[in-house]
Amino acid sequence: MKVLLINGSPHKQGNTFLALSEAAKTLEHLGIETEIVHIGVKPIRGCIACGQCKVKQLGKCVFDDDVCNSISAKLDTADALIVGSPVYYGQPNGSVLSLIQRMFFSAGEKVVNKPAAAVCVCRRGGATAAYQTLNMPFEMMNMPVITSQYWNIVYGREPGQASLDIEGMQTMRTMATNMAWMLKKIHTADGPNYPEREPWAPMHFIR
Repeated sequence: MKVLLINGSPHKQGNTFLALSEAAKTLEHLGIETEIVHIGVKPIRGCIACGQCKVKQLGKCVFDDDVCNSISAKLDTADALIVGSPVYYGQPNGSVLSLIQRMFFSAGEKVVNKPAAAVCVCRRGGATAAYQTLNMPFEMMNMPVITSQYWNIVYGREPGQASLDIEGMQTMRTMATNMAWMLKKIHTADGPNYPEREPWAPMHFIR
């Protein structure tokens, strides 16, 4: 079993990385393989709703000039997903939002039923709003959302300060413990791994 952790901060080894690393260490200790991937500092384009990924059944975004498709490919071997982001103006980093939106639209079949968790890192405020924003795509993709003893939030501004947030680091470990527990239940329990669902019945409000 493997968990893919996406570092949505422009700082490769900043406070978001520290929070994700704490979770990764716990997962590894519990026998779950991990990989932390950094989105980098180069532009990540937003979805332009061209629909070509669906029309051509590409299984990836039609634009291949940033990290979107390379990270989507990692979902093939990942059994769960954790997305971490710093908080900017009460929102996740715009780059990681663009990444998630394009990945889930163009390659959404790769994430269905896979447990997921969001992690937000902030100086002082806005983390709960950013955290909710990151969780919403998971809920639309039938991804079980992993909880903790508190919202998955860590505090710190200057590099390294996240490690001083004792409760935040414990929250990361609890989240990782819960994720490992769910993965083991899914992959080793008797009976079907995933629930049987009705076919999707989309309905537009404008007729």
